[in-house]
Amino acid sequence: MSEILSVLLVDDHAMVRQGVKAFLVTQPDLSVVGEAGSGEEAIHLAAQLIPDVILMDLIMPNMDGVETTRRIKQISPRSQIVVLTSYHEDEHIFPALKAGALSYILKDVSAEELAAAVRKAAIGEAMLHPRVAARVIKELQGKRADALNPFTELSERELEVLKLIADGMSNADMAAKLVLSEKTIKGHVSNILSKLHLADRTQAAVYAWREGVVRKE
Repeated sequence: MSEILSVLLVDDHAMVRQGVKAFLVTQPDLSVVGEAGSGEEAIHLAAQLIPDVILMDLIMPNMDGVETTRRIKQISPRSQIVVLTSYHEDEHIFPALKAGALSYILKDVSAEELAAAVRKAAIGEAMLHPRVAARVIKELQGKRADALNPFTELSERELEVLKLIADGMSNADMAAKLVLSEKTIKGHVSNILSKLHLADRTQAAVYAWREGVVRKE
């Protein structure tokens, strides 16, 4: 491949970024054009650099990789996002893919597999870690645990928040109504989206009406 592919590294651990970069710079067709230690920084750099591929960590303080992915895909749709994480549970996989990530690989991959994932992402080809692929296939075949039941998956407080989302309330409105901080409300919303494998609040509202969490009077 003669074209040089630009790569942005996003991970809140500097040592991880240094390790990944140390390998990628040995690849003649890959160029690390930036590093971000937070979701906010990643969004800023993505808008500025419009990289071909972004290697995205999922668990970061303040803004996680799912929300960061969602926002970056809005400002730089051409940038392909490869999740590089240690987590392979459903509550991480499905929100990340629904947010717009193309590939999902684990940090135990070999250096060569990582480079291959970057190259494939640049031409729009997905790469999933075998454990992740197995979970995605089960999801598509409907073999995951019985259809999610919001009344058993969510806590009473999360159900309450889901009902308010369906009513169109903002985080600030919900915080005032439930006498909680906006940060706490944001945490509940994030948990709801993760547990129910939903991408955003709009999907959550539709889900709440469809599953009978709220009913028209």
